[in-house]
Amino acid sequence: MSGRLAGDDRTARAMWSRITEPGDRKAHRLITELGPLTSLQLLAEGADPRLAARWRIRFPDADPRPDLDRLARCGGRLVIPGDEQWPAGLDDLEDRAPVCLWVRGPLRLGPVVRRSVAVVGARAATAYGEHVSGMLGAGLAGRGYAVVSGAAYGVDAQAHRGALADGGPTVAVLACGVDRPYPRGNHRLVERIAAEGCVVAEVPPGSAPTRWRFVQRNRLIAAMTQATVVVEAALRSGTSITAREAVDLGRQVAAVPGPVTSPASAGCHELLRDGAVCVTRVEEVIELVSASGAGLPGPRGGTAGPADGLSSHDQRVLDAVPLRRPADQGTIARTAGLDPDRVATSLALLEIRGLVRAAGRGWRRD
Repeated sequence: MSGRLAGDDRTARAMWSRITEPGDRKAHRLITELGPLTSLQLLAEGADPRLAARWRIRFPDADPRPDLDRLARCGGRLVIPGDEQWPAGLDDLEDRAPVCLWVRGPLRLGPVVRRSVAVVGARAATAYGEHVSGMLGAGLAGRGYAVVSGAAYGVDAQAHRGALADGGPTVAVLACGVDRPYPRGNHRLVERIAAEGCVVAEVPPGSAPTRWRFVQRNRLIAAMTQATVVVEAALRSGTSITAREAVDLGRQVAAVPGPVTSPASAGCHELLRDGAVCVTRVEEVIELVSASGAGLPGPRGGTAGPADGLSSHDQRVLDAVPLRRPADQGTIARTAGLDPDRVATSLALLEIRGLVRAAGRGWRRD
């Protein structure tokens, strides 16, 4: 225990980010109450009733030293609350705030996102959506605003490219480790952002992206920026989650209208009907940043799928089940960061829904 922790809060936070999943309210409250180091010492002793079984299952294999070494090799740094580089907007997440941030790139994250706008949208963007997002990215960066997005295909990538083309600041927030660019097709883009801007994650280096981590990543994008602009989005999309997070945090939300016949713009039109501000050019976005936000209920519509309505725990278990080679329950529990009894319950539910199936002594996706 002592060897792994080295007795400081920064290293303890790095270890907590390996033990927990993003958005773990209970872990955040414990760390806030006792401090990261003391709470880890309690976890090592294992007797306190405030400790969750899902943390204990990862604790034996959690060692921050390889993660910090890996971060150093790629030129990164660990940012924790109270640091000058900590984005102040993340504190608005309260008990959903990240334990720490793993950061690459020359920009000083906290100062650069004080003037920032999130530009997000569909991965399967149309030529129209890519053109508009690139135009907004370049226009915002040219006026001194950092462009924040998720480095995904489509709208996200074009917004980053627009900012880079204008020589302005851009920040990519990943759902995986900062040394593991995802999607792989955007490897060069992410590496360029790491060289000229900032690449950020709340999970340690080497961590794989999961659906749960993508969902939780969206809250960071919404929280660290002053406004969120949606360029294209389907009715059921992660982009809509980012917009809802922004509204809940009191941030401004805008949407770019598209052709009324385009499914790629259906989510934007839904947001506009529910109170988002209509923007068509960069000047309108800049005007929005200084305006007050408006309430916005969640998007409607879309056909329900078998994975819809899963609890956060059930979704994490589904993410942990392999697609090909079966994994046993213990392996799934360690990957999901949940206690085995909770995993057993989730697997039964997922099997009923036809999402997983037993294969020998293990489980795999169906």
